[in-house]
Amino acid sequence: MTATAKPRIAVTGATGQLGGRVARRLAARGTAQHLLVRDPARAPELPGATVARAGFADSDAVRYALDGVPVVLMVSATESRDRVELHRAFVDAAAAAGVGHLVYVSFAGAAPDATFTHARDHWHTEQHIRASGLAFTFLRDNLYADFLPGLAGADGVIRGPAGDGRVAAVAQDDIAEAATVVLTDPAAHAGRTYDLTGPEALSLYEIAALLSATYEPETVEQAYRSRASYGAEDWLVDAWVSTYTAIAAGELAAVSDAVPRLIGRPATSLAELLAR
Repeated sequence: MTATAKPRIAVTGATGQLGGRVARRLAARGTAQHLLVRDPARAPELPGATVARAGFADSDAVRYALDGVPVVLMVSATESRDRVELHRAFVDAAAAAGVGHLVYVSFAGAAPDATFTHARDHWHTEQHIRASGLAFTFLRDNLYADFLPGLAGADGVIRGPAGDGRVAAVAQDDIAEAATVVLTDPAAHAGRTYDLTGPEALSLYEIAALLSATYEPETVEQAYRSRASYGAEDWLVDAWVSTYTAIAAGELAAVSDAVPRLIGRPATSLAELLAR
């Protein structure tokens, strides 16, 4: 690599949980990478990594940062009312910069009529990527198994309208390993959509038992009432509640073999994750 050449892989979200995991794995492989972050002071210091200040909303900065970079990991932006618009702006800037392949972190069951409201955002983003002409790979992650302990309140109770539904939650480390595989050999995964799940689909009763908690199903009406005191915007409360109703609807129950096929080992179970 010359003094002015950029690495062949760019990673967004490196200051966060998932993007940071991917960046560390690429560094461990000795793979040079370009980290696009909103705040360079928070970027991880990794061997072979360069850093650019380029938030999704700053199209000029994104276009400059990605000029000459053929492969990009696009970790979806933090949930917000305008997230789809931010995603579209980033995709357009990547295309204008001449990026060849975009690896997008999407969500299980992404569809225009998905129960989980954020899954609809991911579908709209996927459609925009398809229309951009970029080669792509979509990593459709199930719920993060790492976040399941946070479902329980201070009293050790998980409350939500998930009924007896099941969720095939996936460990973030597994997602990061899968993303690293795709980023380092993108042509082999062009045009592919991978459903990344854990090895089993568990009910919230089973998840609560593993967490030494309990699960108390709510009705949808109870769920909205119990969250009204948080003072959150309506779109965010809708997302919170629809996480559970998507489970109840069976939209997060499918178990895929994509993780073991990509990373060469079994997907991590929730019990294994909690034992670490």
